[in-house]
Amino acid sequence: MKKTLLFSVLLACSVMVGAQSKYDAYYQNLPIEIKHVTPVQFPDTSVNLKVYFKQYQINPAAGTLCTEAIQAAIDELAAAGGGHIIVPRGTWKTGPIVLKSNIDLHLNKGATLLFTEDKTQYILPDKKGNIPTKANPCISAKKCENVGITGEGVIDGQGFYWRPIKWKKLQKGSEEDKAVWAYAKSLGGKCVPNGKDTLWYPFNLKPELGIPNIAKTPEEQENYRYHLVNITDSKNVLIEGVTLRNSPKFHLVPARIQNLIIDNITVDCPWWAQNGDAMDIGNTQVCLVVNCRVSAGDDGICMKGGVGQSGLDRGPNSDFLICNDTVFRAHGGFVIGSEFSGGMKKMIVKNCFFDGTDIGLRFKSAPGRGGQCEDIYCEDIVMRNIREDAIFFESGYADKAVGRSATASDNKEAFFPDWANFTFRNITAANVRNFVNATGLKGFPVHDLTFENVRVYGVNKEPLKLKFCENWRFMNCSYSGGSSNTINNCKSILYNGQDLAE
Repeated sequence: MKKTLLFSVLLACSVMVGAQSKYDAYYQNLPIEIKHVTPVQFPDTSVNLKVYFKQYQINPAAGTLCTEAIQAAIDELAAAGGGHIIVPRGTWKTGPIVLKSNIDLHLNKGATLLFTEDKTQYILPDKKGNIPTKANPCISAKKCENVGITGEGVIDGQGFYWRPIKWKKLQKGSEEDKAVWAYAKSLGGKCVPNGKDTLWYPFNLKPELGIPNIAKTPEEQENYRYHLVNITDSKNVLIEGVTLRNSPKFHLVPARIQNLIIDNITVDCPWWAQNGDAMDIGNTQVCLVVNCRVSAGDDGICMKGGVGQSGLDRGPNSDFLICNDTVFRAHGGFVIGSEFSGGMKKMIVKNCFFDGTDIGLRFKSAPGRGGQCEDIYCEDIVMRNIREDAIFFESGYADKAVGRSATASDNKEAFFPDWANFTFRNITAANVRNFVNATGLKGFPVHDLTFENVRVYGVNKEPLKLKFCENWRFMNCSYSGGSSNTINNCKSILYNGQDLAE
């Protein structure tokens, strides 16, 4: 009897140990309990693309497009049950490709998927003869289960041939940045006045480049610009190890995912790249973003949640752990918004480092685009050389596309941003413009925020710049430098026991 009981206990222990994953270690000592991601598994079968490149007579030196060969490998392996597509060392030029269930696209070290600069390849008719109204993403997957992009290789979207460039933005950079403007004009293109600025569009490029237009005007062509990796409505997605570079628009856009793992990836994008977000994760449940390195032309690690009722119907971003990540140049290190009507719940940002971002922790939205926040924790974060604010809230953010005026909210009478229940703990920031810059709305304040053990050194302007904020608690916090605080239309702003709103 005792032996049987002992055997049962040992068996139970072995099952528990076997159930643990390599990701569980990241979930230790968290401020709240959240759901853990589970490893994404693929069949053991592997297919090296060398076989398909030979079959399709691919000549990389001649820039032969590999699109057909890569897609054939994906389709055939998926039909056989799935496995790993191995991209060998070398530079392989391709058009857009579509991943399928149980497929891991694995890029060996030294492998580069270079997406063609020929825009016509992204708007080819589908099997029914329909021409898309937007360019297809470079890599996409939809309604799939068990999808991966892994390895040590590079995925390059050649976004320079898609993105407009702002002259004034480049003039604020280094001599190398300023030289980009001259290089862009040497390719042809079209310069368009934009207020006191000038926009260069990759439109009407020199004929010898072989990059035709896909629209009648530069502004119309701008509407076609799309993402580098876009995975939607799927379950069990793994993005691991790869470098994403030079997207035509956003780099990594997973939306409506169940169980998402982004591990040890690099996003490498010029700081002046228009709409060059590193990653925008929307309406996703159970997510881990860990050990990533980001340099972006817009937001770094950004949370999205849809606009209005459609965003609400798709559900919140929930059970997120974002840790051990480093963000260099970006508009914001960790960002929520501007659209998040689906809501943000049980989200932890921990052990991150922001160096040179415009804003450290950036939260932006507007009526018609907002949603509810619950249990948002930002802790053990170090920031330095932040060009603007360490922490920023904006409830009247204007979503403005390049070359256009700000867009109107879908419904200004509903879906107000409810910035609430944030905890900022064990944060150190140095060389910032403002400690906290927060603007709520009348009747919809930024409320119920807690700051514990936050140290800010070298404030250049106002430490606290608050409007329409309520029920904030600063405990054991300090800052140095800056002028006096500006606090308007606020209630109960307790700073180390003193109410600054009185």
